[in-house]
Amino acid sequence: MKKTVTTLLMIVMLLSFASLASAHVTVQPAEAPANSYQVFTVRVPSEKEIATTIVKVAIPDGVSISRFEPMSDWTYVVEKNSDNKITSVTWTTKGEGLGATEFGQFRMQGKIAEDATELVWKAYQTYANGEVVEWTGASDADKPASVTTVTAAVGDGHGHGTSQSTTTSSESNDNNRDPLTLSIAIAGLVLSMLALAVVLLRKRA
Repeated sequence: MKKTVTTLLMIVMLLSFASLASAHVTVQPAEAPANSYQVFTVRVPSEKEIATTIVKVAIPDGVSISRFEPMSDWTYVVEKNSDNKITSVTWTTKGEGLGATEFGQFRMQGKIAEDATELVWKAYQTYANGEVVEWTGASDADKPASVTTVTAAVGDGHGHGTSQSTTTSSESNDNNRDPLTLSIAIAGLVLSMLALAVVLLRKRA
């Protein structure tokens, strides 16, 4: 009986580790057409017991960002190049930041270039103790940069949120749900099943 319980506890620990490992900074949508206006959502989960206080995102060359959605308790500062193009944005909390069990979503609007093929979003997550986690690696790295795949252009690209573009973004979001939320849901289901198994084993014993 003790051996069975120990095995179950090991499985629970592995599931918890997998949930934390999937908590990456991502930018949605994961797929969007070239020459289109899009709203990009930077999703930032905290992975540590201390709060996330600063989030910086480098803007890829293949997109021109022009607007940002205001967020309560957060301010933002942009950097521009000599052509007046925004090259990065940094959000800084005015409050306590994102706690260990929280995540934030930072939204910005822009247009994807006609010749873009993919947008690689390099992000830098700063915690309250000054530690910076760089989400800049390849797709198979421990800390990968989020990537938006750019598909063929639809229409003339001059519409602001056309129905087809909106549908594409919506489908992309549905097909790319937050891995942290999904992992936690799966872990919760497995934990419930394990708890039931323990009860049944105790009754048989």
